[in-house]
This record gives sequence, structure tokens and C-alpha cells, in this order.
Amino acid sequence: MTKEPRTPAQVLLESRQKASREKRARVLAVVDEMKADGDPITFLAVAKRADVSNWLVYAEGVREHIEAARAGQAVASTRQCKEGSAASTASLATDLEFARAQVRALIEERDRLRAAVQRSLGERVDAVSAKDLLARVQELTIANQRLAAELARAEADRDGLQDDLTEAQDDLAAARTALRSMMRDQNRDST
Repeated sequence: MTKEPRTPAQVLLESRQKASREKRARVLAVVDEMKADGDPITFLAVAKRADVSNWLVYAEGVREHIEAARAGQAVASTRQCKEGSAASTASLATDLEFARAQVRALIEERDRLRAAVQRSLGERVDAVSAKDLLARVQELTIANQRLAAELARAEADRDGLQDDLTEAQDDLAAARTALRSMMRDQNRDST
């Protein structure tokens, strides 16, 4: 028997069919794995974990397998709730609301304690600071008085020096006038 040569279209078709079978097998294996691990089975979770497109998990033959696995999980969950080995949705909701109430109470207590600590530290800082500030004000007052006295002395010295300068300038002006007068007299006598 001789085989007829395959056309490129046949090769491509066979390749696509093989890839499709592999992806479907991978999806089914992921569903079985999720069922064994007890992970919640959803179409999106299966598609992500199997690394396939979303449309493939809804394809005929695959969708039925996923729906059957989901139904089995729902039955197991209901059975566990009835047996008491798993918490019901209402029980979990009640526990969640209780936990939220505890968190709110803890946040309020934290805020109350933080405010009390801030007030206490503020009072301590104010008490220490008042004493320190009073001492600092006294130091600055004394320094201000000392500087005011030095300023008064410096102003008095300046006024004295100003008077001396005025007197020296007057003496200088008189000496110049006298010198000019002498030079004029001497120039007249020499001519």
C-alpha cells in the first residue's frame, strides 16, 4: 500500500486537531487537579490555570466536564455544611461581621489611647517648657539690660567724640584762617 502524499492543508489541519486535543486534555487534567486540591472550580480559573482561551472552557465536551465538577463541589459543600464539618455561608457572614465589629472597636481604642498619650506628652512638654522658657526670658532680659547700658555708654562716648571733632574742626578752620592771614601779611611785607 502506498500512501498518498499529504497536502499542506491536511498537515495544517492535523496539526491544529492535535493542538486542540492537547489543550482539551490539559483543561480536563486541570479540572481533575482542582477537584482533588479542593480549589473552587470556575470557568475563568480553569482557563487561566490551563493557559487556554476562555472560549475553549465553554466548548462542547469541555463545558459539561467543568459543570459536572462544579456540581460535585456544590454537593460536597452542602454535605459538609449539613454534617457540621464546614461552615455555612450565613455562619461565615456572621463571623465576618463580628470580626469587622472587633476591628472597629480596636481602631476606636487605638485612637483613644493615641489621643491620651499625645495629651500626656503635650502636658509634660508644656510643664518642662514653661520652666525653661521662664529661665530663658530672664536670661534675655538681663542680656537686654546689659546691652542697653553698653549702648548708652557708646552713645555718650560718641557724643563726646563728636564734640571733640567739632572743636578740632573749629580749631583747624581758625588755624587755616590765621595761616592765610599771616601769609598775606608776609606777602605784603615782602613786596
